[in-house]
Amino acid sequence: MICRLLMTGLLLGVLQLIAGASSAQNDLDARLAAADPAAGEKVFRACKACHTIDEGGKNRVGPNLWGIIGADVAASKDYANYSKALRDLGGSWTMERLDEFLADPRKFVKGTRMTFTGVSEAAARADLIAYLNASGPTPTSFGSGQFAPNEQDSTTAPPELFGVLVPGAGAEETYYNCTACHSERIVAQQGLSRDNWAELLDWMVEEQGMSELDQQTKAVILDYLSKNYGEDRPNFTN
Repeated sequence: MICRLLMTGLLLGVLQLIAGASSAQNDLDARLAAADPAAGEKVFRACKACHTIDEGGKNRVGPNLWGIIGADVAASKDYANYSKALRDLGGSWTMERLDEFLADPRKFVKGTRMTFTGVSEAAARADLIAYLNASGPTPTSFGSGQFAPNEQDSTTAPPELFGVLVPGAGAEETYYNCTACHSERIVAQQGLSRDNWAELLDWMVEEQGMSELDQQTKAVILDYLSKNYGEDRPNFTN
């Protein structure tokens, strides 16, 4: 009798695990069918501080991500700075794996060097995966959507929000380059001169592994920071 109960409990547990996995797969399938790669391109802006995605693009702090869907994990021959944890993960980057990884990279791969905190919103992750899918040699079709980046007219996109950062010229560049590694609240709590902001950005590149900004983007960010988060701290956030 006891053995029968144990076997019944074990069977129920297995069935629950299978049902849970099936439900998660169905959820991802539904999200991908409704995903918008143009919206995913905007989500990817938070990744651009460390990654390129164009074919033949250079590695930055992280590897180039063109063709990442279906690629073997930590297998780029041109990139040598993978963490041991990522190398040990093995397998390939299926969409299911990417969905879990992008939700919380450091939870999914304990010991990863990637400092990105993840994309918590499930729909936004699906948009990002759709964009990554479009940026490869053999994109997969989901539902009836068309998966080509830059396909939609950006003028029809809803206004973007940049967390606690105040709107204005340079807010977008500042937000996407900073939130690749930490919350924008850290930026908003500072009160530095333009020179000090410039020194901080240089330190991030030289000591913290941030990809070097092109001069135009750096100037735009410094203009924004010195105006809105300068020494007088006009937009200090409590």
